Amino acid sequence: MEQKTRGFEVAKGFEDKGINLPIRKTKYSAGYDIEAAEDTIVPSFKKGMNPTLVKTGLKAYMQDDEMLLLYNRSSNPKKKGLILANSVGVVDKDYYGNEDNDGHIMFAFYNIKDEDITIKKGEAIGQAIFQKFLTTDNDSAEGTRTSGFGSTDKK
Repeated sequence: MEQKTRGFEVAKGFEDKGINLPIRKTKYSAGYDIEAAEDTIVPSFKKGMNPTLVKTGLKAYMQDDEMLLLYNRSSNPKKKGLILANSVGVVDKDYYGNEDNDGHIMFAFYNIKDEDITIKKGEAIGQAIFQKFLTTDNDSAEGTRTSGFGSTDKK
């Protein structure tokens, strides 16, 4: 079997949903274009509301010293009023295949327009960039992930 280095797969529960694996549009693009897995309404922002999680139907595998960074499309804030709640999403290696959600990648959006915005299935919503990271000399992280989205701060 061929050794897997890094890439995207369809997450459990989305196998029959016509999910397209991300591609780069040009030879020198850093980011892989990510599409919405289903139609999603992102309501106009109201104080105190939670961001809307837009499903991608994807999971990503990578090397031990890598992460996947999720960025908004540059046109989203002006054209659709969509901003990422966390500015940049960080997907860790051990998110892949976790028992809560199989490593399903989602984009957390707020809508700053006055009206609700509908994202259609297959519409490009953001981009993902694989990147290496460094650790400090005294790093001693031994913890293991026990759940899914937003779980690394849970005890």
